[in-house]
Amino acid sequence: MSEPASPSLLSECAIMARLAQATLPLSPTPWMQLIEDYDHIRDRIARVVPGFEHFNERVHKPRGFHLDLPPRSRVWPTASGKANFLGKALSTIADDHFVPQTPEKLFTLMTIRSHDQYNTTIYGYEDRYRGVSGLRNVCFMHPEDIRDGGFQADDLVDITSHWTDGERVARDFLLVAFDIPKGMLAGYYPELNILVPLSSYADRARTPTSKSIPVTLVRAKGSQDHVA
Repeated sequence: MSEPASPSLLSECAIMARLAQATLPLSPTPWMQLIEDYDHIRDRIARVVPGFEHFNERVHKPRGFHLDLPPRSRVWPTASGKANFLGKALSTIADDHFVPQTPEKLFTLMTIRSHDQYNTTIYGYEDRYRGVSGLRNVCFMHPEDIRDGGFQADDLVDITSHWTDGERVARDFLLVAFDIPKGMLAGYYPELNILVPLSSYADRARTPTSKSIPVTLVRAKGSQDHVA
């Protein structure tokens, strides 16, 4: 375990509890009490999440405990006894009336994690999933899209997102050829969070649309045509 970088450094739970306390003053949930002792959080998890019964007693045992998730054992607690899938046609960027019209080629950008990353905590710079080492300001792109756009792998590009409230730009990202669907781009968060419009979120969950960001690419200003 590492020493905190600063006495002012807050845990994720503390940050969320403070936000909740400030924005939901009438909430019956004792937010600040929960972070005084994480046992309080685990007690509430035990009350509502199947498989976590007696969470506090079990978690303090050596090596923890085994959480038996039904799908892991090919058990599906559904009426049919099988896994049920729902299919829904996805609209394209061209169909989205929130995306301003532009003569440039529009791509759909999704933000992703690297291998050595947990949420927004970055533990290293070795993404063995995708063969990227030593850097994170990268943009994954299909080789044919790289060619058709007049780019080359390892070019530096500026990425611009387009939305009703304006444009946002992430500068100097390295193009990496990757087996990704044509018309799609991918890059790490939080480096690309700057491109997510605040007013773009899911209709029901209201989560940011970080997997569907309309963007365009241009070669980075002042960069060479090709970075060796």
